[in-house]
Amino acid sequence: MTMRIPLTALAIAGLLSADAHAQGNTDIYLAPLRMVRDSLIVGPAVNATRRAGYDNQPSFSPDSRSILYTASDSAGRADIWRLDIASDEVARVTNTPESEYSPTVMPDGKRFSVIRVERDSAQRLWSFALDGSDPQLVLRNLKPVGYHAWLDNTHLVTFVLGSPSTLHAINRDGTGDEILARDIGRSLHRIPQRPAFSYTQRDSATKKLWIISRPVGSRLTSRLLPAPEDNEFHTWTPDGQLLTATGGVLVRWNFVREPVGAWIPVANLASNGVKNVSRLAVSPNGRWLAFVAEPVAP
Repeated sequence: MTMRIPLTALAIAGLLSADAHAQGNTDIYLAPLRMVRDSLIVGPAVNATRRAGYDNQPSFSPDSRSILYTASDSAGRADIWRLDIASDEVARVTNTPESEYSPTVMPDGKRFSVIRVERDSAQRLWSFALDGSDPQLVLRNLKPVGYHAWLDNTHLVTFVLGSPSTLHAINRDGTGDEILARDIGRSLHRIPQRPAFSYTQRDSATKKLWIISRPVGSRLTSRLLPAPEDNEFHTWTPDGQLLTATGGVLVRWNFVREPVGAWIPVANLASNGVKNVSRLAVSPNGRWLAFVAEPVAP
């Protein structure tokens, strides 16, 4: 029998800052993932980046063989790196005077997109060839962009910084820009196997942050679950399970099978010698969980 725990029993006070690119000593951890009947099993995690500084924003390749991520140098300049899962080797992908964040392989599989902090501090959406060459500006007029998620080859949603932050739906060619929501969080995702996407939004009355789903092209929205008070980030498994972490515990909700939402504890990620688990990503084949956390000094 699966135990359900109310969110309030798991949550810790102190929502993460809305600063889109806060730096810190974070690493990316990688753990095997598998389903055994109705249970999600997480194996022991390994520190995949293993260095002092900011390693963050993991994003799997479509073939699940590698991870693109953001790494900052001692001067605070961020570039995109690639981790090969099989060989455990890392390689720099971009090496530019600017800083690049939030790498995401685009739906056509030929390029990846990033949020680029340009020399005048403007933040706009750019793309690169998979080898880090051929930088191209994607959205010329939309700024400052903090985060993004592709819905298909020609449509995406973006987090635009401001007071409040806003959720924009926009075409790849820059047309059709529409504000869909205000006071949103930093986690944007296309929901697997559904023509919909998810994001977080703060309730103006209760100040609670909710995970919201919205069909592509629709004005209808559904509140799924409250986000943990200590972690605004969430992600999805390929079969439609919603994941987040709170208090060092990985929790899930089965979006397809469980109409009444409740977070179910899955694994104690803190047992891997980490604290402050934040961003999560699941590989397209469902076999790997990547998460960002701070290593605990021995």
